[in-house]
Amino acid sequence: MTYSESARKAARRTRSAFLAAFVAISATLVGVLVWQSLASSPSSQASLPSLTASPTDTPQGDHRRAAPKGVLGEDDGALPDGVTVFDDGYPGVTKLGPELLRAVREAATDAAGDGVKFYVNSGWRSAELQNQLLREAVAKYGSEEEAARWVATADTSPHVSGDAIDIGQDNATTWLSEHGAEYGLCQIYGNEPWHYELRPEAVDEGCPAMYADPTHDPRMQ
Repeated sequence: MTYSESARKAARRTRSAFLAAFVAISATLVGVLVWQSLASSPSSQASLPSLTASPTDTPQGDHRRAAPKGVLGEDDGALPDGVTVFDDGYPGVTKLGPELLRAVREAATDAAGDGVKFYVNSGWRSAELQNQLLREAVAKYGSEEEAARWVATADTSPHVSGDAIDIGQDNATTWLSEHGAEYGLCQIYGNEPWHYELRPEAVDEGCPAMYADPTHDPRMQ
């Protein structure tokens, strides 16, 4: 092989190596540009997994949520679904008047023999919760006068004093309408079949006549 032939082959090898390196670098640049384009598009971003936990994420198995600041909760008497008259973990139950709570629990024990369970929709309430309920009633019914048929003020509500309980589910209120007087438990308002208060004299005399609604109750004046 002559020197010129050797030089030409060396030159071809050099050009081939250069072209291979150029192709590899170009492919890499194209791949980077394509990835950046995909990553910056809204549709791609929506499908990209989050690398950090959301601030609202809760550890597995812990489903409790702290009430936001300023929101009234269980400490003010609010009750979640499914609370019974025997649940001692809720102020809405335990802050009821002791004689009322005793009578309701006695009635609930006997009602259980008939397959009836007493749930508590509402019991004791703080004045703050009562005022909130009244504001909501005014917004719902359009006036203070109409709202007063359903929600009393904090100064007059027997819920705030622990002297009233709202029983959940129709079969329980039906049972109480038939047997409540035996325990001194009476429905007070015709428009609220769930609202019961303690009237000890009812054991011997029966429950007094109901008011049509709270606006007819002298205590509410």
